[in-house]
Amino acid sequence: MDVSPPTLSLLVLASFLAGTVDAIGGGGGLVTLPALLAAGLPPELALGTNKGQSVFGSGAALLRYARAGLVDGRVARVTFPAGFLGSLGGVGLVLLVPPAALRPAVLGLLVVVAVVLALRPAAPAPRPSGAHRPLFVAAAIALVIGTYDGFFGPGTGTFLIFAFVLVFGAGMREASADAKVVNFASNLAAVALFASRGLVAWQVALPMAAGQFAGGLAGAHLAVRGGDRLVRWVVLGVVVALVAKLGTDLARG
Repeated sequence: MDVSPPTLSLLVLASFLAGTVDAIGGGGGLVTLPALLAAGLPPELALGTNKGQSVFGSGAALLRYARAGLVDGRVARVTFPAGFLGSLGGVGLVLLVPPAALRPAVLGLLVVVAVVLALRPAAPAPRPSGAHRPLFVAAAIALVIGTYDGFFGPGTGTFLIFAFVLVFGAGMREASADAKVVNFASNLAAVALFASRGLVAWQVALPMAAGQFAGGLAGAHLAVRGGDRLVRWVVLGVVVALVAKLGTDLARG
């Protein structure tokens, strides 16, 4: 599907903004998916194209976090494949259960996340140096949330950050870095499936990918420099936006 040059320019700008926000606290799809739908792409093609461009943003953010030494390589070796397999399974579940059935549950979970983040101290106690996180727990988190990403999606990065903070006591920056490992894996799996069915408009996705890549680097850089406080407030802002969107969707039926 072709879009006009002015529209494509706006989509690239939207992808840059989405990549920046997503690299810090998740929620980039709140920007790009409505933009793709507004550009006239049919829903299935918009979903596939969104994954086709967002994988570049999550990859760029992961690269920046890794360069800053914030990615736990030991944990990533299990969370990456778990997130990839979970996403594949989630896409398969779409055929069995309507994703809309998840909206009320997701809305409730996001409200809980918002309350906990708002009440949690801005600077949590750091994880002890050399502390080992149980790999099976990390893999389970990646598998479950990766499945959710393939099945439904909204808030995936935010849920991952929250899970790593709550379960492992990670700092917000470290949790955001660990989340990007799973997010990149789940995006990669979804892209492979959508592309195999011809549901990625690459003439739109590739220009947007350039914006996503730049935004992912910029957002991760801001998170690395800005510390836990910046990540915490961006995550909280994304949660509020997600609650508003899902609440509006439910109200409209």
